[in-house]
Amino acid sequence: MDIANIHTGMQQGRQSLQDNDGALSMPGVPESFEHVSDRAEFKRAQHRPGVELYRAHIVAHAFEPHTHEAFGLGSIASGVERFRYLGSDHLAPQDSVVMMNPDELHTGRAETDTGWRYRMMYIEPEVVAEVTGESGWWFKDAVANDAISARKLGVMLEQIWQATDKLSFDSLLFDILSEFKRFASAPQAPASLGKQRFTAVLDYMRASMAERIGLEQLAVVAGLSPFHFLRSFKAQYHATPQQMLMALRLYEAKCLLGKGFPPAQVAAATGLTDQSHLNKAFLRRYGVTPSRYQQQMRA
Repeated sequence: MDIANIHTGMQQGRQSLQDNDGALSMPGVPESFEHVSDRAEFKRAQHRPGVELYRAHIVAHAFEPHTHEAFGLGSIASGVERFRYLGSDHLAPQDSVVMMNPDELHTGRAETDTGWRYRMMYIEPEVVAEVTGESGWWFKDAVANDAISARKLGVMLEQIWQATDKLSFDSLLFDILSEFKRFASAPQAPASLGKQRFTAVLDYMRASMAERIGLEQLAVVAGLSPFHFLRSFKAQYHATPQQMLMALRLYEAKCLLGKGFPPAQVAAATGLTDQSHLNKAFLRRYGVTPSRYQQQMRA
C-alpha cells in the first residue's frame, strides 16, 4: 500500500493528529518500559467504534503531552497520578475519578514511589451522545475525590474489559456513562472568536501533517503575525504549536495503526522521521510501542 493510499484513508477515516517535536530517531527503542513494573494495555470492541479501553500500572514512565480527541474517563485504583491539564497541575489519588475533555493536551506521571494503577475509557463525543441521548457533555473538573464512584467505576471498567458479548459490553457502556453523568457540567460555551480562529489552525495541521510546517504558515491561517500567533496559541491551549502538532501526529498514527497500516508507512504518512522516531514518540505518549498497540487491537 503506497503513501497516497494512506493519505486517502486518513481523510476518509477521519481523526487526524500530529507529532513532531524535533527529536531525532534513535535505534534500539525498547519494546517495554524502563521500569519492570510499568504496564499498559489498550483494548477495543470491534462492534462499537469510538470506544477504547485502557488499563495501566505506571511507576517510572512520564507521559509527554498528548491528546485523544475523545473524553478520557476513568478511576484511580491505587497510588497518585500527577498530570498537567488546561495549564495546571492536578493530583489524582487512590479512589478518585478522572475526567478529561476531548482535544485537550495532557501529561501524566507517578507522584508516589510505587506508581499508580488506573483504568480509563476513551470515548468520542458522538458516542456519548448516542448512548446517553444527550449532547454537550463537558467536565469542569479534571479530578473528583469520590471514593464510592471511583470504586464503582473501577469494577465496571474491569467488567467491560472482560465482556465477551456485544450486549454485555453495550449495557456496561451505558452504566458507566450514567455514573459519569453526575460529574458532567452544562454544555460547553460557544467557542470564542479566538478559539474559532485556532480551530482553523488545527484543521490546517491535520491536513498538512506529512509536511514540514513553519510558524509563518500557521500565523497566516490564524490571520496574525507569527509571534503574536505563537503567544496567543500558547495562552489558548497551554502548549506551543509544535507540541500540539506532535500530539496531533501521534494521535493520527494511533488511528492508522489501529486500522492495520504498517508502522513504517504510518511514520511517513504522519510526518515523522522514520519508524524508529514513531516508536520512540508513541511510547512516550501512550505507554506502548506501535507494534504492541497493534497486537492489542487485534486481540
